[in-house]
Amino acid sequence: MLDITGELHRWMEEGREFAVGTVVATSGSAPRGPGAALAVDSDGTVVGSVSGGCVEGAVHELCVQSLQDGTTVRERFGYSDEDAFAVGLTCGGELDVMVTPVRVDTPDRAVLRAALSAAAAGSPAALARVVAGPAGLLGRAMLVHADGTHEGGFGGHPALDGTAAAEARALLDAGRNGTVELSEHGSHCPGGLTLFVETSRPPPRMIVFGAVDFAAALVRVGKFLGHHVTVCDARPVFATRARFPEADEVVVEWPHHYLRRTPTDGRTVLCVLTHEARFDVPLLTEALRRPCAFIGAMGSRRTHEERTRRLREAGLTTRELERLRSPVGLDLGARTPEETALSIAAEIVATRHGGTGLPLTGRAEPIHRDLSPTGV
Repeated sequence: MLDITGELHRWMEEGREFAVGTVVATSGSAPRGPGAALAVDSDGTVVGSVSGGCVEGAVHELCVQSLQDGTTVRERFGYSDEDAFAVGLTCGGELDVMVTPVRVDTPDRAVLRAALSAAAAGSPAALARVVAGPAGLLGRAMLVHADGTHEGGFGGHPALDGTAAAEARALLDAGRNGTVELSEHGSHCPGGLTLFVETSRPPPRMIVFGAVDFAAALVRVGKFLGHHVTVCDARPVFATRARFPEADEVVVEWPHHYLRRTPTDGRTVLCVLTHEARFDVPLLTEALRRPCAFIGAMGSRRTHEERTRRLREAGLTTRELERLRSPVGLDLGARTPEETALSIAAEIVATRHGGTGLPLTGRAEPIHRDLSPTGV
């Protein structure tokens, strides 16, 4: 349900009653992954999506029924051999959806409200819910904060809540959703309870170095992909809010100086668009020795060769240089700033999910890979 935090947080603050269906497991070529959510309020307003259209109608009906009777249910949807247009996934995959009512009398409403408030505020949080186990526990929730403290719980054996909180925090630290199987006594044994853990963290950073026309287009794409976007350039005449109104920050500073004083992590994307040695070499020398998910630099192949030579002279190793994606972007034949931004974004997405960048037409591999995300 944290997939649609903005709307659900507003509904919660307005005191609305609603039911939310959350994808808690997938197999095969499912269109959306665990955590995707669709919600329906008491007025019939619908937000979110669990499948991109395949089973939305059925999940909508389950939400309406759940809201009426106050019952949490779990339903599996898959391909229907008899009728490809029946309720099911024509793509051939399967997904499990848990539908939870959030009414004024819902025992865990306060926990769910706290989880949505934390996510809306950008605070790291993990929401763990029982998706398989005793009927009385189905849908019960626990909110786990970054420091390991938690709100709510599952009752029963005193070790259960502690183990669940520790497992949820580990997923939060990794920045991913996942399932955890525990016994009712809190041991790591399958067959007792299955928890689905949704995590919410501040958006990953994208730092664009070089206040050029290509940067303006890349800022728009970066925001569309959900990044917190910063533009940095040493030239105040170019690095202005007027030229980059959609950026979260516009910084006038030498790029390598800014990078030294700003945090990066395993989800951070760095895009170097300056292709000037006086900016690029000190900046990339710093960048390639820092934790980042993606480091790309624009320029021709000749520029790349000259840049690589200078970086070697600056002391970078072959292993460090292998992290650099240059010339940045996939081969789309891009020419305009918008097309180039799309090319760069495509490589970022491919890096995140282990994609090849090749056309899907004529390929036999699954479209949706079951890979652990890198966090880009």
